[in-house]
Amino acid sequence: MYKYLFGPVPSRRLGMSLGIDLVPKKVCSLDCVYCEVGKTTKLTTDRLEYIKYDKVIAELKDLMSTNPKIDYMTFSGSGEPTLNIRIGDVLQFVKKEYPSIKTAILTNGTLLSDKKIRNELLLADVILPSLDAASEEVFTKINRPCPELSLKNYIQGLIDLRNEYSGQIWLEILFLKNYNDSQDELNKLKEAIIKIKPDSIQLNTLDRPGTIDGLIPLTNNELKYIIDFWNLPNTQIIANQVERTNIESYRTDIEAAILETISRRPCTLDDIQHFLGIHINEINKYLGSMEAEGKIITKSQNRGIFYELKNK
Repeated sequence: MYKYLFGPVPSRRLGMSLGIDLVPKKVCSLDCVYCEVGKTTKLTTDRLEYIKYDKVIAELKDLMSTNPKIDYMTFSGSGEPTLNIRIGDVLQFVKKEYPSIKTAILTNGTLLSDKKIRNELLLADVILPSLDAASEEVFTKINRPCPELSLKNYIQGLIDLRNEYSGQIWLEILFLKNYNDSQDELNKLKEAIIKIKPDSIQLNTLDRPGTIDGLIPLTNNELKYIIDFWNLPNTQIIANQVERTNIESYRTDIEAAILETISRRPCTLDDIQHFLGIHINEINKYLGSMEAEGKIITKSQNRGIFYELKNK
């Protein structure tokens, strides 16, 4: 098992994706209420070499020597990848050594107001930033940002990225009931999107427990209403889960190991990672699929969200 790579796993948007994790769990500039990885433990905008470049490259070389089937190498993981000051160096290595494989940057977008960071990402084939709010009040409520972040600068960074970047920008917006679905917020989001000019607008909602109780996802009809209300091109709803068992690289051994682990006793995401040694993002892919198939259920307790067999 690798420490800084996860997958390749089926991705909703990127086919078979090899995740490259450049920050520890959970170093991020946001502490979003809906985050499936968990609460942010280090809320920061400080850029450091959180994961050493040489360690990431060593794992990449070892994995790629096995000739895995990969559509995208995706910079994502346990926190905000652009916080790693060597992200541009890792991206350059990947583009030079594996030119046939596309690259994607999965980012919350908050640091793109920094031109240096935008320049570091220009080699990527796709950048997938998030934008869940267009007013400071909602931004604070849903994303719980690092204090020094400004929503105005955040949005301007996305606009500047579009002006400088020739690749694809797929903008994701995650909606929660009574958080960012008001008419006023929808109007403000539309105004921001028109200025950002993304190639694709992807609407998402909660499909697994977040970091606080009582979060309510939007229904498919409510998401369709937003599409009609905005009337913007290339707007789509992201499907909840990929049909993983129909994909060549689906790992039945990983699913079996997860099921065996939680059959002994209910476990949190961190518990499963500790027992199996599998990257937390890879586990999340399987948990989502198993929950959608009715194999497992979740229960909220003092220590967090616990997964257990449905018919235990």
